[in-house]
Order: sequence, then C-alpha cells, then structure tokens
Amino acid sequence: MHSTHIPATFHIRQTAGINNGGVITKTRKPTWEELKEEDKDKFLIEIDPGISFGTGKHETTQLCIRQLLKYIRGNETYTPKEKHPKVLDVGCGSGILSIVALKLGAREVVGTDLDADCMVSTKENMEVNHLDLNLGTFYVGNLIDDEKLQETVGTEEYEIVVANILADVIIPMAPVIPARLKKGGYFITSGIIDFKENEVKEAIEKAGLKVIEINHQGEWVNITAQKL
Repeated sequence: MHSTHIPATFHIRQTAGINNGGVITKTRKPTWEELKEEDKDKFLIEIDPGISFGTGKHETTQLCIRQLLKYIRGNETYTPKEKHPKVLDVGCGSGILSIVALKLGAREVVGTDLDADCMVSTKENMEVNHLDLNLGTFYVGNLIDDEKLQETVGTEEYEIVVANILADVIIPMAPVIPARLKKGGYFITSGIIDFKENEVKEAIEKAGLKVIEINHQGEWVNITAQKL
C-alpha cells in the first residue's frame, strides 16, 4: 500500500503544522540535513518504514494524523477532556500513528499487528524519535478473533482507538472495538476506499458506536466514531 518507494538511506520527516489550522504538511529529506527555517516551529517525526506500512505519505495515514491532532491536542471546535489519552493502535505497521500520538501528548500507546516484523520497525522508529520505549507496548496477533489478545489489550482502557487498515478488516473488527474504549472514547479509522464508505459506516454503527465525522482525501475515507 506504499504510494512511493523510499530509499533505505532516507527517513520520512513528518512535520505537523499545529499552528497552521491543524493542516498536516510534510517534508522528506535525509536525516543528516538541517531543518528548513520554516519547519523549526513544527514537531518532527522520523520514520524508516523498513518492510512495514506507514511512512506518512499515504492519504489514509494523513487522514488519521489529522484526527489524532484534533482529538488529542484539540482545535477551535473541539476541546479534549483527556489531554493525555491512552491510545490503541490496531495494525500499527511502522508505528507511525503510535509515534504521532505520543508526540502529541498520549500518556501510553498499545499496538497490535499480524506481522512480527512490525514490532521491530516500531521499536526502532520510537528510538529514532527519542521516545521512551516504556510508553509503548506492542503485540503480534489478530484482535478480531484472538480472545487472549483482546484480554491482554484490555477492556474499557482507551480514550482513542486508531486503525489505519483495509475496509475488509475494519468491518469484522468493528464489534470488538466498543469493549476496548472508555465511555466517550473515539474510534479513528481509515484505509477505507471510497466505495466501501457506507459498508464500513454501517458496521461501525451496528457495533454500537456513533459516527461523528467522515472525511475524504482523494479516493480515501476517514470515519471517526464515538462510544456514548
């Protein structure tokens, strides 16, 4: 699902314009280059995806980052009740969304992925971004039907669950999400191609969550829902 090939000698340096109306901007350059002057007031995320998905270049990742920015930091229309949420990152890949959440102020992240290599990528990327590895716990497994993993991840522990994965995975996963969320918590998801939007929306609503936002970028969709 990578949109472009990234040379192994490069990291993606994501810059999020928190003081620019919440608009996410990006720069890509080798890690040894100095920051441009216009980027020095923004926070940086360095990502080497390795073989894992998640460079920040894909529209679905950008949609999720914007929502994390809103629901952790807040904006002119939304003030979060919990400014240091606990975040569950389902399908964590390179760990980019976990890293974004921690950089924005999350107190802890928990991630899951089917691919054991993602655990390595995520740990390495946390270290590159100078994050305390104790702030993140990551598990290999399928949250949809692995009851032991569901128990390990926990019940009603998260202010935010984020999942940037395919619609055909989100649909069967939707029923297990409400049990992970605290009351009032948010389910932020993307990876949804536009012609699957209604199908995913219906699955999320059937699971008992209220859809509160739908956003589009190109042919991709973000759906954000809340546990009331």
